[in-house]
Order: sequence, then C-alpha cells, then structure tokens
Amino acid sequence: MSIKKRYVTWDDVNNLLDKIHEQSKGEIRMVTGVPRGGTILAILYSHRFNVPYNQYISNHYPHMLILDDISDSGKTFEELKKEFPIPKYGALHYKEISSFKPDYYGEEIDLNYGWIVYPWEKEDSKPIQDYLDN
Repeated sequence: MSIKKRYVTWDDVNNLLDKIHEQSKGEIRMVTGVPRGGTILAILYSHRFNVPYNQYISNHYPHMLILDDISDSGKTFEELKKEFPIPKYGALHYKEISSFKPDYYGEEIDLNYGWIVYPWEKEDSKPIQDYLDN
C-alpha cells in the first residue's frame, strides 16, 4: 500500500505558527515543545514572537504553550495533559479524528489528507515511518 505524502515547507510552518499565535491573543508568555518536532517549533515560535523558551514542561506556568507538529491519534497530548493540565496545547496540524483537540492549531485536516513530511524530516522518511505498514 502506498501512502500519500504531503510535504510542508518552512513557509508553511511559519504561516501555521502565525495562525496559532493569532488564536492565542497574547496569552502565551512561555513556550516549550514535545520532542522532537515540537521542540523545533517551540524554538521557532520563541524567536518569531519574542516569547521565552523553556525546555521543561511545567504546571507552574498557566501561560505556557506546549507545541507539537501534529495531534494525530491524540495520545501524546492526552498523556501530557494528565500530568500537566495547566499549560495550553498547540499543534500545526489537528486531525479531526484525534482524541485530543489542542487549544490552538494551525490547520484542521481529515483522514484523507495524507502523511505529512515536515521540513526537518528527510524526504525519504520511510525508514522512520515504517510503522505505517503495520
């Protein structure tokens, strides 16, 4: 079975981060990310919007944004939310079938959208995505 891939550019990433920032209406005063893709996004967000970056997730900061690239199944965000219910959550992409809807997201996508390849991933990202074949 062949998986349709969608390639996201750095411009796309910046546009989606802009949408997340607009949605937050200035509520975000600190940012962090879910490793690996979310860390990259958090650092970009920090520089782009002059918001301090913190490498640790904490309930001590109600104005903290935890970023990830996608809310796909929703499991990653669900697990984080159990331990860290105070911060806000954001993702570039939110799949409508996800069990977790982030507070902020750049784009809502459906099941037929395809597999997203972000610019920090290899174009031939098959070796790290072989779980798709299972």
